[in-house]
Amino acid sequence: MRYASVILSLPFDGIYSYSFEDMNVFFGVRVIVPFGKREMTGFVVGVQDEIPDGGFEIKSIKRVVDKEPVFNDSLYELAKWMSNMYLSSVGENLSMMIPSGRRESEMSSFFSPASFSPIERLTEDQSRAIDILRRDEEGTYYLFGVTGSGKSEVYLRRAEDVIEKGKQVLYMVPEITLTHQISNDVYNRFQGKVAILHSSLTPSQRLKAWRGIMSGEVSLVIGARSSVFAPFSDLGLIIIDEEHDTSYKSGSTPRYHARQVAQHRAAKEKAQLIMGSATPSMEAWKLMLERRVKSISMPNRIGDGRFPEIKVVNILNQKRNISEELESAIRGALKDGKGVLLFLNRRGYSYNYICNTCGEVITCPNCSVSLTYHKKSRRLECHTCGYSQSLTKTCPSCLSKDLSPRGFGTENIEEEVSALFPQAKVARLDTDVVEGDKEKVHSILEGFKNGDIDILLGTQMIAKGLNFPKVSLIGVLNADSSLNLPDFRAAERTFSLLHQVAGRAGRFRADGTVIIQTSQPLAPAIRYASLNDLEEFYRVELRNRKETIFPPYSRLVNLTVRGKNEEKVRAEAERIESLACELEKSFEEVEIFSASACLIEKQAMNYRYHVLLRCDNMSMLLRFVRALLDRYKVPRAMYLEVDVDPAVLL
Repeated sequence: MRYASVILSLPFDGIYSYSFEDMNVFFGVRVIVPFGKREMTGFVVGVQDEIPDGGFEIKSIKRVVDKEPVFNDSLYELAKWMSNMYLSSVGENLSMMIPSGRRESEMSSFFSPASFSPIERLTEDQSRAIDILRRDEEGTYYLFGVTGSGKSEVYLRRAEDVIEKGKQVLYMVPEITLTHQISNDVYNRFQGKVAILHSSLTPSQRLKAWRGIMSGEVSLVIGARSSVFAPFSDLGLIIIDEEHDTSYKSGSTPRYHARQVAQHRAAKEKAQLIMGSATPSMEAWKLMLERRVKSISMPNRIGDGRFPEIKVVNILNQKRNISEELESAIRGALKDGKGVLLFLNRRGYSYNYICNTCGEVITCPNCSVSLTYHKKSRRLECHTCGYSQSLTKTCPSCLSKDLSPRGFGTENIEEEVSALFPQAKVARLDTDVVEGDKEKVHSILEGFKNGDIDILLGTQMIAKGLNFPKVSLIGVLNADSSLNLPDFRAAERTFSLLHQVAGRAGRFRADGTVIIQTSQPLAPAIRYASLNDLEEFYRVELRNRKETIFPPYSRLVNLTVRGKNEEKVRAEAERIESLACELEKSFEEVEIFSASACLIEKQAMNYRYHVLLRCDNMSMLLRFVRALLDRYKVPRAMYLEVDVDPAVLL
């Protein structure tokens, strides 16, 4: 009889002992074990011949899932580091990292051929960047380059260098569409030794790629956020493209940030880390100012590309969605046979359905947000929890039958654009289209690139990283929609999005134009985006953050309680605040914000209240939260979310 040490995916740490014989059990495999009245998948982290101490009953392993390891020492150590950093259990971390599949299968065709080809002649900026990166193989660098400056080619050239030395490379991108776009080029350049990892793969597809990475057969891994956990045997380089993107922050437990995990992995595995963006996060910008990260500037676009002319149109008193200025510009672009990109960060037909008698807004019964009207399906949908209902004909408040949609979404704009320009071929690309038919994304993007589509309308899915050579005009509708959110990052996100959207124009030509429609033309995020003045925006925003003591001048932990009963949820949040205040005497540098309802107070039938903690010393803040969690026990039927360095406070 032998004994295995097993970790389970539970919200608390613990190593459990199980016996086995005539089974091939070793470190790094998954096993099925009994736990209470159920069976669970466990992760073997040790094997011994001696019976464990304690005198307790030792149950037997039911069966072994894997013939080969699915995690190594490096991933196990990473899971333990994440447990300390994000206050999640080691078992939860391992469970999230490792594919759940048990049999391997092939990739789906969705991730086959796409765009860019290698650049034979490098620009002066690209050559200089590559020379700098070759000098220090373990340093941390930031490629601060304007959109269209050729950062991707620098990444790939540096990846070739590292792979030639027998090491592996991780190339992270924030969106699935970006992964799709670069896949064909990297397959060719790296002789097929490429794996693509992201959440849309089936567990079996992910497992096939996973084993190839562990064995060393894969030289280059391309992926979204979760690819940071790929089981490399000899990691030499990590690339984080579009570093600023909030997609790198996980929205569920463990709430890790891929940038932070990548920084830790690069340091532990002595790999070079290259981050890059045209609009760095405020945290990265501050690190560059302090020279804690080495900045490499790429201020020029490739070839004939020039940053576009940007015009701001005040729509405060206008009643039409497409302003006269934008309509005229679209007609001119279509007449010249050029592509038009229209951006609106709100899908659906209308984002409010309102009673014209009493003003009641039809809201989701599960969430404290308004339902979005989708004209095509004639349904009201919640973009938070997915709830859907047929179009209501009677106001639930006053019983009036006078209801109508207000505001506008991508469906509404698509209808309006088609009516204004009946001869133009119009297409829409947003989450609704992707969920309906994933193959459609590729056909729409290709159709727009080759001129089969004249006007492409979309949400932030089209805002970043995509190259459209024929685009000369971009229209941004309702640019300040994200600016009014009560979140300290609202201005940063708005500026970044506008700059990234503007970057889709003028990449291959000198006649690019961007028209920004807004009711707040003097807001710093909009004004500096229109002037293409990044440094002034960052200077103003950093000053504001310093005055209000928000990141990057402090660190935050957000504790959110959720449950079905609002009174009990509020009481629990207040209890957490009370316990925190008791601890504050020993941690005077930690600031405690009063318990309050979240901005989205109700979500998926759960009420949400939170307590925000702030400190400029991360080590002290984490010690404080651990001490607090040791004193606090979450009641049954409630859940506590611990979010370290929250990206949003909604």
